[in-house]
Amino acid sequence: MKTTKLFDLSGHVAVITGGNGGIGRGMAIGMAEAGASVAILGRNEEKNKNTLAELKKIGIPAMAIQIDITKRAELEPAIKKVEHELGDIGILVNNAGIAVLSGGILNETEEEWDNLMETQLNAVFLLSKLVAKSMVEKKRGKIINIGSMYSFFGSNFAPSYSAAKGAVIQLTKSMAIELAPYNIQVNAIAPGWIETDMTAAVKTMPLYDEIILRTPAGRFGYTEELAGTAVFLAAKASDFVTGETIRVDGGYAIR
Repeated sequence: MKTTKLFDLSGHVAVITGGNGGIGRGMAIGMAEAGASVAILGRNEEKNKNTLAELKKIGIPAMAIQIDITKRAELEPAIKKVEHELGDIGILVNNAGIAVLSGGILNETEEEWDNLMETQLNAVFLLSKLVAKSMVEKKRGKIINIGSMYSFFGSNFAPSYSAAKGAVIQLTKSMAIELAPYNIQVNAIAPGWIETDMTAAVKTMPLYDEIILRTPAGRFGYTEELAGTAVFLAAKASDFVTGETIRVDGGYAIR
């Protein structure tokens, strides 16, 4: 098989939560350019429309669904809508997320903790469960979860975020073991510090200088720099890769 075919996503349907901005948008564009039909799930209708317009310019079938993934009753109808309009889902990217910079467990409220866990962890479990059922029947599929550097490191200013992202990596490994017999690969991407709306506030903090000094690349990454890793994990090229977490961090984690 030609190498280019290993990364060809033509004929596949990808669902990307939080695909209307930041890292999610970068991965959505990357998969569309590789030939996949793309459905983005996001809360912000304006951002949904803008990203959907970009996807349609590429010339692939695409759709956007306005949804709050913390509302569990909305998840299955959204998945069924994608299947009805685009076809069987072969790729799921659990990307949607929030961060609570609470300053530690002494400051973080129960409500903040619960909301973050519902977004960053529970939705990953629930959406994966919904989509995996169809993937098991078809005996093929790719699930990509988005971790973080804080999947590995503790955080004194965002404990719920670190806890959830650590759990996502363990969930990835567990799902990978369970679903491998059905030719379903489950992997994760752990972005380093990437230029997004979520990380914008960090640039005003003393932490910013520490990040730059620690990162061998000497800068924050760009959202499009995760697209290649996402396409690899979504494509035939990664059929014998499962349960792995690929760091895209400019070398941040090696120091």
